[in-house]
Amino acid sequence: MKRARRFKRVATETSKRPILSNRLKDDDVEPPPRQPSHSLTTAVVKPRSDSFPIQEIPPPKMTILPYTFFQIDALDLAPRLLGKFLRRDDVVLQITEVEAYRPNDSACHGRFGITPRTAPVFGPGGHAYVYLCYGLHSMLNVVADKEGVGAAVLIRACAPISGLETIQQRRGQKTSKPVLLTGPGKIGQALGLSTEWSNHPLYTSDGPQPENMLIGPRVGINYALPEHVNVLWRFAIAGTPWISAPKNTLRPPSS
Repeated sequence: MKRARRFKRVATETSKRPILSNRLKDDDVEPPPRQPSHSLTTAVVKPRSDSFPIQEIPPPKMTILPYTFFQIDALDLAPRLLGKFLRRDDVVLQITEVEAYRPNDSACHGRFGITPRTAPVFGPGGHAYVYLCYGLHSMLNVVADKEGVGAAVLIRACAPISGLETIQQRRGQKTSKPVLLTGPGKIGQALGLSTEWSNHPLYTSDGPQPENMLIGPRVGINYALPEHVNVLWRFAIAGTPWISAPKNTLRPPSS
């Protein structure tokens, strides 16, 4: 397994307040929060080179990771999320593309400070932050780092693993082609999410990182400062068709 690469940072660090991690496997972390009646799970799998065939994977095979997995810099967490599962009900998706948003990043919602909308971004790493884009699309983010930091990773694209019929019904598209899940709004729709899922704890499983990935600038952030528009904080699994547009801005990391 290749070690996750470190990438150029532009934003400066902010002070980080300690938080009690949720106990899942490690003996040195605290008990997890109470799980709501509905469940959104994140789990790690070995990425397939042929993501097109829908491969049913039994949910019991998804083992739980500790919350310490998420409580790292968003730029480090983003590539580590590639290849992991998102599960709700019978729907299981494999994360294939993400974007990192960090403190003091002019493209991050945390730049507004703590508001009713952005408060979940400042919560503990490992929780969800779901916001509405254009008042229509529910965008799923995984909160990163310690409580109070204000960082997250946007889930841009996924590949379907199971629950295809449910995904198609929620998306209103009878297809198994990448258009079904290549876009952040499509992920929220396929999982049936709303902003009520913000602050919801995610439960995660262990597994290997992709052997190869692509990096590039983030999408749709022209409002940000030039130094943040151009940073290579978008990550995708190389060789999969389940990547959102534009694809021509993605490249292998330089050695």
